[in-house]
Amino acid sequence: MAAWRHVLVTGASSGLGRALALACSGEGAVLHLGGRDAARLEAVAEACRATGATALPQRVDVRDAAAMAGWIAGAGRLDLVIANAGISAGTGGAVEPASVARAVFETNVTGVLNTVLPALEAMAAQTPGPDGWRGRVAVVASVAAFVAAPGAPAYCASKAAVQRWAEALDATERRRGIRLHAVCPGYIRTLMTARNAFPMPLMMEPEEAARRMLAGIAAGRTRIAYPWPLYAAARLAGSLPPGLRAAAFSRFPAKGLD
Repeated sequence: MAAWRHVLVTGASSGLGRALALACSGEGAVLHLGGRDAARLEAVAEACRATGATALPQRVDVRDAAAMAGWIAGAGRLDLVIANAGISAGTGGAVEPASVARAVFETNVTGVLNTVLPALEAMAAQTPGPDGWRGRVAVVASVAAFVAAPGAPAYCASKAAVQRWAEALDATERRRGIRLHAVCPGYIRTLMTARNAFPMPLMMEPEEAARRMLAGIAAGRTRIAYPWPLYAAARLAGSLPPGLRAAAFSRFPAKGLD
């Protein structure tokens, strides 16, 4: 079981969310698992219960602010909230449709706000836990946050927005006894990346990605970016002049990373 007893995870029905739920499982753990697919969510909950955890699945859409606020407010104590739900959409270099851009921002940005904002208010009213903090919130961004890839403009921008927001918020929320963590993983083997028809270097299994994330949170790191060679490459590509970067990326069909 991870270091936190009461954990809430969005997007918990598959991929990284499922791996995180299982990594946080164990005797005495209380897991609040959110997702849109009730059947898959229940399967994850059953796997968590097999470890001795109390798993409470909740069919919920992160885009629904009222539903998210009600779910989080009724969860009781929360030591760790992981805003993991997200979607990816790549254009292969074509113009990104307005509907795609709106859908990506509604889930990846508004969905994060709908998760984090009520969680912060709930945590602010809690007593500090064994680690000395009232609670922790991890926002799953991506190494794509550091690259303006022409093939995935909304995805890159949405991940950059929540990465910067989480890191900036951490500085002020510490005064209330709450920590924020911006998690920026590279390629993870999930249903999302299975659609990508291009090379994905340093691909990680969801379990490895979850392990690295939780280790970074436990270590108190505000930015948790991995694997480092891909993170370094993203930072380098992001530092190129826009014209040169666009020309370089035009050779590759780009999509979301996690």
